Formats: sequence, structure tokens, C-alpha cells
Amino acid sequence: MSLGRKIKVLIVDDSAMVRKILSIGLGSDPEIEVIGTASDPRMAMQYLAKSKPDVLTLDLEMPNMDGLTFLRSYMQTDPIPTVVISSQTQRSAQATVDALAAGAVDVIAKPRMELGGGLSDLMSSIVQRVKVAANASVGRQTAGAPQAAPVRPTQPMAAQADVPDWLFAIGASTGGVQALTKVLEMLPANAPPTVIVQHMPEGFTASFAKRLDQMCAMNVREARDGDVLETGTVLIAPGGQYHMKLTRQMGRYVTALVEGPEVCFSRPAVDVLFKSVAEVAKGRVSSAILTGMGKDGAEGQLAIRRSGGRAVAQDEASCVVFGMPCATFELGAPEELVPLDDVPSWLMNSCPASAARDSLQSYRV
Repeated sequence: MSLGRKIKVLIVDDSAMVRKILSIGLGSDPEIEVIGTASDPRMAMQYLAKSKPDVLTLDLEMPNMDGLTFLRSYMQTDPIPTVVISSQTQRSAQATVDALAAGAVDVIAKPRMELGGGLSDLMSSIVQRVKVAANASVGRQTAGAPQAAPVRPTQPMAAQADVPDWLFAIGASTGGVQALTKVLEMLPANAPPTVIVQHMPEGFTASFAKRLDQMCAMNVREARDGDVLETGTVLIAPGGQYHMKLTRQMGRYVTALVEGPEVCFSRPAVDVLFKSVAEVAKGRVSSAILTGMGKDGAEGQLAIRRSGGRAVAQDEASCVVFGMPCATFELGAPEELVPLDDVPSWLMNSCPASAARDSLQSYRV
């Protein structure tokens, strides 16, 4: 969908060099107009008082007021599609995940001068993602009440010596941080083992997994090479360098982090994970494609469906970007499109009784 006019962008970053790089790169595209730059949130507020941009690019670590506080302020009153431009430090990674949870549409690693020739490719990606953000569906965010501590079994679950009866496999991209949080918060502590690809830059998925682990009944962490899938555990593919596949070793499902080119412009790619799941799970899997740009996961979900597995995708009305769910729907992979709020129950109810009897009982309580 096109706005029918140039996309107005406001750049907020305390680095003069980054502001210059983004201004030149974004302004060189005929479909984008940079309406201003600001070195801190207070200056940005002056721009917003005069004209509302279609997209705001936002650094998080700035003087006077941090970017996260600024983001939360306008997302609660007059939301603007926001692309976070973040450095890859542990502190920034945690703030970035919080920003995505607060309603930011996308996150991009801050451009570095030493990229050299790679800067052009990075700017091309930033331009494309700003265009996607301009058409994203964002609503007002509420501060929210403090979350209750997740309910977990009083005794740790024993490692599964054999293959679990059922698996969940989920793929998401733009808008996926909020979507996955909602889905995983509603799954019980003893839900089937779950593997996830969420498109994020290198260095951010560990913080995302840590945040989810504090909020969900299931145990959530960033996947490592050789992890064994266990009931009640969620493994999120690390962003950036590797694809994640599922293998079968000595009667158990095991993750493998493998090198390889980007697939659907992504690494890790949902397609790579889903196709491996289709091979090893032999139909004993339920898959979900959530909000995101592009078509990653469509072919993989079709492979899962053809293997005898179950498949669902998020509907357009509840998506931030209806790209990936639309692509898989056009291939005929999902059984149906459902609102995000219905995805957890769909997944649980898709399990056979032998795999989910106890989990369903916990879910319904």
C-alpha cells in the first residue's frame, strides 16, 4: 500500500555523523522526504508540535531524555511508526527490546563508518524498512499494569529422553516482538517444546529471550548449537550469523546453528527452520506465521503442512505488517487466518490428546 505522496521522515539521533548518513541515504530516495533532524528528544518534540512525520527513526541513548522514554510518551498519545537505530551493546540491546515491546516497528543496527562499501547495502535496507514502517499499523500503547510472576512447576522438569510427542514452530518479523510476547505469555508451563525465528539483528535476540523468560510460564532462552528440545522450553534462533535447523539425534530433537547465505533476505530464516522441522518432525508439529514483512516462512510452512503438520497464520487486522502471513496464505499453507489473540489457543488445541492432555488442562485453568 502506498501513501500516494512522499514519506515524511524525522531523524532523531545525538550523533551528527549518523544524522548526516541517514539524511543523505533516506533523502536520496525519490519516495522519501526528510523533514528534519533532531539531536535529542526535546528538539524532536518541537518538530512534532509543527508537523507529524509518517516515520520517525530513533536512537535510544541520547542526552536530556533517553529515546525509550520519548518513544513511550508519544506512543501512548499520538503513535508514530518508529524504526529504532541502535548500537549493538548489551545496554542498547535491552533498551531496544523494550522499545519494540513499547510499539516500535523495527530495529536496525546503527551504521558504522568502518563498513566502507557495505554502507550502501545497509542504507538500501534502511530505506526499504522505513517504507514498510510507513504503512505499518500502529495503535496507542498503554503503560500496562505490572506483570504477575509466571507460574512454573515447583519441580524442574526432567529432560526428555525420547522425542517429545509434539512441537511448536513459530516465525515472525516486523511487529513480532509484541506478537510473540502475547502468544508466549498465554502458553502453559508444560506446553510442547517451541522453536522460533524472529528477525532481529545480531546481538539483540539474547535480550529478547531474557525478557520473555521473565514474563512467561515457559522457559525461554536464545538457542545454542546442540540444544535438546524439552517440554516447557522455548528456543529463539540467535540473530545475525547463523541459520537454525532442527535435527534428530539418538531419538531426540536437537538444534543446529549452521552457516549459509541469507534466505528471503534473512539470516536466520523461518524457511530454513520450518523446512528442517518438516523433515524431522514427520507431521507432529504445529506451526504459526505471525506479523512481518516479506515472504520468509511461506515455503517452509507449506512443507510442514505437506508433511502432515498443522499450520496457522495471523490475520491482517491484527498484524503490524501483513506480509509474511499473506505470502503463506497465498501459497495455501495455513489452515486458516486467525486474530493474534486466538493463536495460543489454536496451537494448544491443534495438539493431539496424547501430546497435550496435561498442557490443555493447565491452559484452561
